[in-house]
Amino acid sequence: MDYMQHQIPSTEALMALAGNLDENIQYIEKRLAVEIQVRENNLIISGKKAEICDRLINNLFMLIQMGHRIDGQKIDYAIEMIQVDLNSDILALYQHTICVTPSGQVVTPKTLGQKKYLELIENKDLVFGLGPAGTGKTYLAVAMAIRAFKNKQVKKIIITRPAIEAGENLGYLPGNLQMKVEPYLRPVYDAMTQMLGQDAFEHYRERGFIEIAPLAYMRGRTLDNAFIVLDEAQNTTIQQMKMFLTRFGYGSKVIINGDVTQVDLKSADQSGLQHATSILGELDEIGIMNFTEQDVVRHGLVKKIISCYEESGE
Repeated sequence: MDYMQHQIPSTEALMALAGNLDENIQYIEKRLAVEIQVRENNLIISGKKAEICDRLINNLFMLIQMGHRIDGQKIDYAIEMIQVDLNSDILALYQHTICVTPSGQVVTPKTLGQKKYLELIENKDLVFGLGPAGTGKTYLAVAMAIRAFKNKQVKKIIITRPAIEAGENLGYLPGNLQMKVEPYLRPVYDAMTQMLGQDAFEHYRERGFIEIAPLAYMRGRTLDNAFIVLDEAQNTTIQQMKMFLTRFGYGSKVIINGDVTQVDLKSADQSGLQHATSILGELDEIGIMNFTEQDVVRHGLVKKIISCYEESGE
């Protein structure tokens, strides 16, 4: 059995690491199958993964020093990074600030995949974000759109999606197309209001600086100086995708997100997202980010569920 000794920076740091009723220490012990004991000014770590645990605790103490609250989610991210590379530094994620919400919450990437996605958005005119639900594709794209708008890099934010939803026939719902698709854009509304505040969001939307609309509303337009996000793009047809890709003009940035395993069209072969990435992937101006279950930032069980479905071929 391996042993490691880690010096405790301060009593306050130890309390922040341990959490309420030592829940964080117990969680680390369970995750890594180690034992952690406090002896004077040191943490004594024993177990086969003692070295990984030592590196983890070092990362967590640095996060505490930066003012972050430690929880199971942050512990999971740090463990996954360290297991890939023992010298991984979780600070590289949390130092990449996208924006700060009115409540003071700092929006940052939470996985290495998310960090790479943000770097692609910063450096490419057109970015495809491919991967399962819960990887932060839409949330981060909205955050980057808001940052670009606030920094006056664009004059308008446009969020759109095709009016197709799993198991639903929108034709039977009351109202026009905008009203029918509005419930399915709720995640976008939630992200916008969290990052801007309800009043600012409504103000910008009423003034036309933020537009959230079905994909059909994009036809016939040229979109200059805009940050445009196409969500649920796996449900576009090839012709819809071509129409959308030929809309954006000078000074614009386009983010296209989707999960090619969740196509709701009658034939998966029709997916404009699959077709576009297959024929455009070699262009230098385009970035493609393939998220995996390791980038899922929901409940830890979600990663296992996704993995099980992938193994089953469904």
